[in-house]
Amino acid sequence: MAIGSYGTIRPSDVSPTDVEIIMNYTPSRDVTDAFVLTKLDAQTILRPYFENSETGGNAGVEVLGGLYNLTLPANQFNALGFYTLYLRPAQIRTVITDCGVLSALPNVKGLVIDLTNVPAQYQNKFVPQGLVGFRVEYLNPDGSKIPNFFRVITSSFYCEPVVSNEVNTQQKAIRYRYVDGSSNLIFLTLSPSSSPTNKPNATPFIGQPSQDIIITNTFFNPITVEIEMVEYDISSLAIALYGNQTKSIDDGIYTIYDSQNNIYRQYNLYEVRDQFNALLYEVRQGRGNNVDFSKNFTNITT
Repeated sequence: MAIGSYGTIRPSDVSPTDVEIIMNYTPSRDVTDAFVLTKLDAQTILRPYFENSETGGNAGVEVLGGLYNLTLPANQFNALGFYTLYLRPAQIRTVITDCGVLSALPNVKGLVIDLTNVPAQYQNKFVPQGLVGFRVEYLNPDGSKIPNFFRVITSSFYCEPVVSNEVNTQQKAIRYRYVDGSSNLIFLTLSPSSSPTNKPNATPFIGQPSQDIIITNTFFNPITVEIEMVEYDISSLAIALYGNQTKSIDDGIYTIYDSQNNIYRQYNLYEVRDQFNALLYEVRQGRGNNVDFSKNFTNITT
């Protein structure tokens, strides 16, 4: 019997608003201390590509998944060295307002988030079913993140608190119920949040009131890109090796031309001798911006 194999990796069609780009610069690979991290504006430098008639998609409206254009700002990538870009899902930092249950379904536990504690640029995601699949990570009181521990959001709906009379005084009197309209509170159910059947009292930890948390989308895996800024690239090295060159016998000006026969570099060539006129050195010295344009290649060869 044949066994079919199915691919599970899909190209991401994430919006730049859901991406954070963090940059680290080091002048050389030997400098590994004193990292300086800078957060770049992903909405400005990251641009998705769109399908067209050639790719078989809807032109201008259908994102071509997995392919993005990254623009490097000249004012930030202006030094020679190594730039490490860390692209990760955008992190939404907020605080747990309450850990409650639904009044109609006491077995359903979840987190209650006050939208006023959510950064304004991310409040549009805190809508009914807008956070399904997002990851929740928890911070310790000292600000450190609990390592290797997270929960996944399974549902999110607007809610409001209600007071219910409980026979058991250990149960909380304030519970929550879903509302159809808008609200400043949203109720998040998580997985796992229910006790295993073989040990009903082992309730999984989902957080506690006033605890800081990080909510992150799971649209793509973090990516690290290393970019090296150099003074010379392959094209400029090819010009120096294989480009047209001239040497003026009279004044010793050595000129290198690019592929269009424009002056690329000029040098002074001369010899250094001792008092007995014995040759000591042959010198090639850069002329900097002091370019002699009379050494134009066309003027010399015609």
